[in-house]
Amino acid sequence: MNHFVIRCLDCGYEAPYSPSSAECPRCSSQWREARYDLERVAKIWQRELACRPFELWRYRELLPVRNLNPTLTLGEGGTPLIPAVNLGMMLGCPNIYIKDERQGPTSSFKDRQAAVTIAALKEAGITEMVVASTGNVAISYSAYAARAGIKLWAFVTSLVPAVKMREIALYGSQVIKVTGSYDQAKQVAAEFARQRNLYLDRGARTIPSVEAMKTIAYEIAEQLATLRAPQPKAAFGQNNHRSPGWLSPDWYIQAISGGMGPLGIAKGFSELQQMGFIDRQPAMALIQAEGCAPMVHAWQQGKNTADPVTSPFTHIETLATGDPGRTYTLLHNLLKQHGGVFESVSDEEAFRAMHVLAKMEGISVEPATGVAFAGLFKLIRNGVIKSTDVVVVNCSGHTLPAEPFLLGENWASSIVFPARTETPQPEGLLAALNRVAPARFPRVVIADDSEEARRLIRRILQSQGNFTLFEAKDGRETLEICRREMPDLLILDLMMPEMDGFAVLDALRHENQTANIPVIVSTAKELTADEKRRLLGQIQALMQKGDFLSDEFLEEVRSLLNLE
Repeated sequence: MNHFVIRCLDCGYEAPYSPSSAECPRCSSQWREARYDLERVAKIWQRELACRPFELWRYRELLPVRNLNPTLTLGEGGTPLIPAVNLGMMLGCPNIYIKDERQGPTSSFKDRQAAVTIAALKEAGITEMVVASTGNVAISYSAYAARAGIKLWAFVTSLVPAVKMREIALYGSQVIKVTGSYDQAKQVAAEFARQRNLYLDRGARTIPSVEAMKTIAYEIAEQLATLRAPQPKAAFGQNNHRSPGWLSPDWYIQAISGGMGPLGIAKGFSELQQMGFIDRQPAMALIQAEGCAPMVHAWQQGKNTADPVTSPFTHIETLATGDPGRTYTLLHNLLKQHGGVFESVSDEEAFRAMHVLAKMEGISVEPATGVAFAGLFKLIRNGVIKSTDVVVVNCSGHTLPAEPFLLGENWASSIVFPARTETPQPEGLLAALNRVAPARFPRVVIADDSEEARRLIRRILQSQGNFTLFEAKDGRETLEICRREMPDLLILDLMMPEMDGFAVLDALRHENQTANIPVIVSTAKELTADEKRRLLGQIQALMQKGDFLSDEFLEEVRSLLNLE
C-alpha cells in the first residue's frame, strides 16, 4: 500500500488524501500537492524497478493510488522517446528527442491523467464525475470512465471538432456542448457539479492529474540514459547521493493551455533530483498560441500573475484557455528557479511545423504539438536553445476521429452563451511557399556529392510544397540533368568531385538554354574573396551549410517564387 499525504501549498497543513475532499481542512485552499517518503521509494525502486514492465504503473509508489487495480489499465505510459535525426540535422541541433505520447490508448498524453484519476476515483467508490474539456481530456476520461463503470459528464466548447465530440459520446459519456469560451465551459461544468454534488476535475488543482504527469519525467530520465552515451551505473538512491545513471535533458518543451502538465512534469524531475537519480532539473520552454497567450504576455511584462484573455482567437482549440489563474504563478516561479521561458507562435507557424515534422520525421501530430515544435524552431533560431543542448519535445497527441454514422441523433446537448461583441483580428495565411511553389518553380535540381545533404534539402523542400525534385551527385550529372530537364531552380554544392560547382556555373552560363536557370549555392567551406567574386552576378543566393536554421534558405526560395 502506498504511503503519502496531501500538503496545502498555502498553510502547509498535511492530511490524508480523499478525492471527495477538494479543500484544505484548515484554510480551505484548493491548492495542495501529494508528498511521499522518497527515501523509502528509492529503496523499493532499487529492488524492484528493473523487473517491472515499462509503463505508467511502473512508478506506482509515487502515485496517489493506494492499491493498484490492474483491471483498469489500458496500457498507458511507456511511450517511446524518438531521436529527431532529420530535424536535428536541419536545425543544427543534433540532440532533439520526441516523447511520442500519440501512442497512448486514446492517442494523447491526457491518458496518463485519466488513468490515475479514474483509478483514484474507483478506489474511493466515486461513480459519477464532471469534466470541462477542449477535446483530448474528455476523450481520455471517457475511455477510462467507461472501463471503470463511472458516468462522465463532458462539457466541451462548440469549437471542439465534431469528430472529437462523437468519440466522447461513443464511449457513453454525456456530451454538453457549450457555445462559448473554454473558461465559460469550465464555469458551467463547475456549477453543474456543485448542484448535483458530483466529483469535478479541477485541472491543476486535481491531485491525481498533476501526479500522473510526473511519469513523463520519470520515463524521459530513464530513456535518455539508454539513448545517450553510456555512463557508469550506481545503485538506486543509495544514501540519496549516488545516481542510477538517469539523465535530465537541458530543455523540456511543451505547448500549454492551462499548464497542468508542466506542473506535474516539473514535480517529477524535482522528485528524481531529491532521490539522487538525476543531478539537475531541465529548463522548460512552455509554448502558447499567439491568439491565446496570457502566460506569455505576463512573462514578457515581468508579472507573476496573468491577465485573462477574454476572447481567444486561435484555430487550435485545445490551447484556448484564456485564464490560467494561479497555475501561471506556480510555473513562473518554477522557471525563475530552474530556468526556462514562455514563448508564443502563430497558428500559421504551428501548421507549418506540422508539415515539417510529418515530412521530415514521419510523425503526424495534432496542432498543439505543432505549436510546441514551432516554439522549438523559434527558440533555436533566437539562440535561446544552443546547438549542444539536449532537448525533449512533448508530442502530445494525434487525433483519430470517430465516424459519424456510428452514433444516432441526440448524442449531445447544447448550452448557448450570448455572442461577444469584440471583433477578432484577421488570421495570417499559410506560408507563401505552400501556396505558390507548385505553380511557379515546380522543378528543382539538388546537386551535392553528399547523400545526407541531398536528403536534408529534399526534405526541407518537400515540407514546403509539392516540388518535382531531381538529384545529382557530381558536376557532370548536374549538367546532364539541367540540359535534359530544364529545371526552374538549381541548388548547387560548390565542392563536388571531378567537376566542381564553379565549373558547373560556367558551363550553364555559356549555354543559351541553361543560362537563365536560377541558382542557390550551398557550401560548407568559407569562400575566399576571389571565389566570392567568381560567383558575383551568377547566383541568386550563397548559403553556408548548417545555417538552415536562420530560415535563410526558405526565405531565398520564397524570394524566387515571388518574382514576377
